[in-house]
Amino acid sequence: TFSCSAEEAAVIVAGLRSTDVFVGESATFTCELSHPGVRNVQWWLDGTPLHNNLVTEISEQDGRIHTLTLNDVACHDSGTVTFRAGSLISSAKLLVK
Repeated sequence: TFSCSAEEAAVIVAGLRSTDVFVGESATFTCELSHPGVRNVQWWLDGTPLHNNLVTEISEQDGRIHTLTLNDVACHDSGTVTFRAGSLISSAKLLVK
């Protein structure tokens, strides 16, 4: 007999939500996946990949909850934030006032 036990593909349980913040504040975006183990997780702002540094905090909890915090935002940070995990994509708008 032949048996195939393919692992169920992860899906986005809770996607990004658009956020309005004032100059100098922090903006946080969270994306929740159905289960851990998804590779190639990446955050983008207007097509530019984001990495951990003094103003950008990227974290992960239980391999399912992925969080991006942009600290001390400026007007030029307004744009589209995108979360990618494998073939999964979620986007939201950041408006800095």
